[in-house]
Amino acid sequence: MWRLARGGRPVTVAAVVAAAASGSPGGWYGWLAQTAPVHWAEGGLVALQAAAGLPWWAAIVCGGAALRTAVTLPLAAHQSRLLAKLENLQPEIKKLSERLRYEVSVRGKQLGWSDKVARFHFKKNLRRIITELYIRDNCHPFKATLLVWVQIPMWVFVSLALRNCSVGAWNSEVQEQFSTGGTLWFTDLTAPDSTWILPVSLGLLNLLIVEIFASQKMEVSRFQKLATNFFRVLSVVMIPVAATVPSSMALYWLSSSFMGLLHNLLLRSPTFRRLCCIPRTKSDSDTPYRDIVSALTT
Repeated sequence: MWRLARGGRPVTVAAVVAAAASGSPGGWYGWLAQTAPVHWAEGGLVALQAAAGLPWWAAIVCGGAALRTAVTLPLAAHQSRLLAKLENLQPEIKKLSERLRYEVSVRGKQLGWSDKVARFHFKKNLRRIITELYIRDNCHPFKATLLVWVQIPMWVFVSLALRNCSVGAWNSEVQEQFSTGGTLWFTDLTAPDSTWILPVSLGLLNLLIVEIFASQKMEVSRFQKLATNFFRVLSVVMIPVAATVPSSMALYWLSSSFMGLLHNLLLRSPTFRRLCCIPRTKSDSDTPYRDIVSALTT
């Protein structure tokens, strides 16, 4: 989970969302809302709206879509490429692990090692072998986390920028434009969506993303089950949170999640995966979309 430290206290994404919902102006939230990346996001939004001549609701949607496509889609493709390499390494790792276990067993009998000492040498040498394989194929698992380290801060900074614009903390003229810059049932982007259409849509969309992601796993570990359930709960919790923040933020969250869903589906396409030079793996399917529908309906 992404964190910023100030005064020795960790700042989590959940805390940022909660503070945004409560409108707390002071402390670490007030400091974070006035940081340079938030001001860059504010300036970028205003520049996009002015250059494109779009109403504010459309500028928010297009801005969110542009960020997800220009920044996170290439990183997601890079992540998929790394994960595919890691998956393809598993048979080789398993084979080397079995060979190493045999060699350690033979060596242990020659030198009179106890089971504890033998396990120590096995694990130590296995870690070294796996690290060498990661270096050889340039696919260390930590590199696959780059998407998270970019996407979450970007989401937080843009959310805070929209919050500042909605409450007049950055520019009162922009706040005035926000108050009439909505559409349909949310004409005032500075006010929460009293109909709950945006929040409920956000929750359902995030749940769909979680289920699609979960359907991709053939063998699920206990940790993966816990993580999936956590994101299911988080998707539901985001509904009341989105109902208490300005509609501009809820609209951005919804459009960002929608682009995330499209990108997730796009990265399932065999053709797109080949264009992104993602290696084919044993778990790849030639009919990914049919598999998703089947998984969601059974």
